[in-house]
Parts: sequence; structure tokens; C-alpha cells
Amino acid sequence: MKAHAVSEEKVLVPGRVVAVHGPVVDVMFEREDLLPFIYEIIRTSTYTGEEVVLEVVEHKQGNIARTISLTATYGLARNARVERTGKALSIPKGEAVLGRVVNVLGEPIDKKGPIGKGEEYQVKRASEKQKINLGEKDKDGLEIIETGIKMIDLLFPLVKNTKTGILGGAALGKSLLTLEIIHNIIKKQEWLCVFTGAGERIREGNELYFEFVRSEILSKSALIFGQMDESPGARFEVVSSGAALAESLQKEGHSVLFLLDNVFRFAQAGSELSALLGRIPSETGYQPTLTSEIGEFHERIRSREGASITSIEAVYVPADDLTDPAVVCIFSHLDSILVLSRSRVQRGLYPAIDPLMSSSAYLNPRIIGKRHFDIAQDVIKLFHKYEELQRIVAIIGIEELSKNDRTIFHRARKLDNFLTQPFFTAEVYTNRKGQYVPLEETLLGCERIISGRVDNTPDEDFYMKGGLTSAT
Repeated sequence: MKAHAVSEEKVLVPGRVVAVHGPVVDVMFEREDLLPFIYEIIRTSTYTGEEVVLEVVEHKQGNIARTISLTATYGLARNARVERTGKALSIPKGEAVLGRVVNVLGEPIDKKGPIGKGEEYQVKRASEKQKINLGEKDKDGLEIIETGIKMIDLLFPLVKNTKTGILGGAALGKSLLTLEIIHNIIKKQEWLCVFTGAGERIREGNELYFEFVRSEILSKSALIFGQMDESPGARFEVVSSGAALAESLQKEGHSVLFLLDNVFRFAQAGSELSALLGRIPSETGYQPTLTSEIGEFHERIRSREGASITSIEAVYVPADDLTDPAVVCIFSHLDSILVLSRSRVQRGLYPAIDPLMSSSAYLNPRIIGKRHFDIAQDVIKLFHKYEELQRIVAIIGIEELSKNDRTIFHRARKLDNFLTQPFFTAEVYTNRKGQYVPLEETLLGCERIISGRVDNTPDEDFYMKGGLTSAT
């Protein structure tokens, strides 16, 4: 099917709804030359007068445009009149959205009035071609971002213009860890933040907003939501809208911290839409376009001259299964992977990052320096030995270990406790004052534990403290 560019008089020529399959709506137009182009936004309304926004995704025989709804379709009647807009999905550009909460369409949902009329930024930018800077991730020019979180700064350094994933099952603290990273970076750095909630619970979005207000970082942030109760079209496209918002701020010369919670919900919404569009699922049950959809989104996150986008993505892991096809597809695009462990949560070790299952492409002496690298390697070796000893201790008890193994066991347990810390964003739940720990304090603390200088201090004295000075 061939679609033609819209003219002013063609906008006034309506189509009509001929079928509604939940969020998928088929619209018929009188002639082939009136068909809207792919990704064009067309509008209709329910029998009660509520607007329904549709995005064209396919052309079918019989002058039918198949669309996905970005709003609820309840009450949409057959033969309802549909009008073309002649435009693809767009959102308000750049700084106009700072301090506001918007939906997938760029419309405010924070009850603070309309966003001022200004230039809009097109969400789908497939036609935009850019020269790829092959040196943009040259290892000698990478900038380390200090998060103030000991476990991350020591073993999984956050690097500007990279993609970091926080992977974990239900109730392991993905959202809280993401929020703490935002809090610490935006407070310390002159950056802007774009938070995208894809398939988030309304309660989480509400808590997030008031945490931004309490932390006084809302003025430097833009929040965009496609929440759990919205149509799969909104949950799917909100990721593109969030990426477009980050791009528009980047083009204005700002470095942007782009947060996405949750990438798995984005893939899940794509799977729902794929089934409703009649596509045959893959062998694993996911949509056949899963790889291209995840890849298309991640390839938008890249540096431009003078500004960067650094992304941190929470990834829900269904049933704690890291081999789930959607999870595997997502983490193949990530530079650093922080895997949250249920066993660490059960032992009360927060953040619950598993130091042995997680990985970072930037734990490299050329990037972080030889001293930092050597300490990190010693810590990882100690944790490997600790894991082996834990199995033995569970069977025969710690008293049966050799003196050397007992020393290693206690030092590793001290390190395990030392790498926990209270979060600013969890103060309301724990009644513990949050701690920001500079990297140098983390390195000094690890050096003292590894060298045995604090062997006589009880293991529990290191739990949920800041630097070693506050622990001993």
C-alpha cells in the first residue's frame, strides 16, 4: 500500500473505524491516496466524547490503516469518524518539560497547567542519519562518574555515555537503587535527568515524584510515564518518547542522565501488541521483532559533540531467570550489568548487588587506575573464596576451618558488610540517615580490611555504615 503526504484539505477528509481489537484499531479511508503514512498520529473520539489517539503501524488491503491506540479505547464505536493530523508523534522540546510530569503524548499529568506552546520534537527519528564517532568510547577519554555508592564505585564504575542495567526479580530494590543513583548524581553534577516509567505501578510513580520534590531535584528533571493501567501502545511508545526527550535536551548542550524503569515492561508491551497485530510469536513466546525493537531503542542512546546521554535501566527478571530471552536480549546492549541477588536481600545486605554475577566493561586499569583496579581484583578474589568457604561452613562449622581460611572468611564477611550502606531515598523506610561515600574512602576502607588492620573489629560493626571511620 502506498501512503501519500498529507495536505491541508486531506486532513479534513475523515476515515472511519471498522474494527477494534482492544488497543488495535482498524481505520478505513475512502481512497488509497488518503491513507496516512506509517507512524502518523490520527485522532477520533468515543461515544462519550473522550479523545482517542491512534498511531498508524500497518497498511492493509482495502484502504485500511491498522493502528495502535496510545489512549484507552473503551467506548470507541464502529464507524466513528477519524481525522488525520499529518504529523508523527511529537513531544514538547527540551527545557520546557523540566520540572514537569508528562504522558507518552507529551501532555502534562501533574495538574500544574499546560506546558507553554513551543517547538516540538519528533519522537520517531528513523530518517535522521548521523556520523558514528568511532572514538567516542576511546578508553583514554572516558569520564568516571562517582555515585557515592560503595559497591558500584568500587567494582562496577559508572562511566559517562554508557549503558548500565540493574537486573533483578520482584522486590529486590531495582527502583530504589535507581532512585538513589539519580539522587546522588544530580545533586553533585550539573546534569539534567529524564526519568521514563514504562509499565510502572501508579504508586511507584507517585512516590518517585514526591521523592524528587523532597530531594529538590525536580527542577532539573523531566518525568514521563506510560503506567501499568494504560494501553500497551502507551507503555511501548513511552520509551521512544523518553529517548526523544533526552535527545532534545542533549541537542541543547546538556549532559543527560536517562533513567528507564522498566525495560522488560517495554518488551512485554511489544509482545502484547505483536499478538494483537496477528504476528506469529517466536519459539520462546516473545514477539518476532523483539531483537530489533530493543536494538532500535538502545542505538538512540549515544554521545554527540559536547553532550552525552548516560543511561541506567532497570530490568525486571521474571522468576529470577537470567536466561529469559527478553532479559538476554536486553543485557547484550549494556556496558555494565548489576545483578541483584535474592539471597543478599534475605540477609539484609543492601544494595543487594551480587559482586560475582555482575560485570562491568570498564573495570580496567587504563580507565580506573592501577590502585583502584588492584583493590577491586583483591575484593573479587576474596568474595570467590568466601563463596567456597560458606558451603564448607554450612556443613562442618567455622571452627573446623584452618586458621588461614578463618581469617579469609572473616575478612570477606567484613567486606560484605562494609559494602552495604544506608540510602538517602530509603530513610523513610529504615530510619537510617543516608550516606554518600567518596571513592577514596571506599578504597581506603577496602585496603584496611584486606590488609588485616581491622581484624580485631567485630564483623557486625561494618554493617550499614559509610566510610570506615564511621564503622570503626
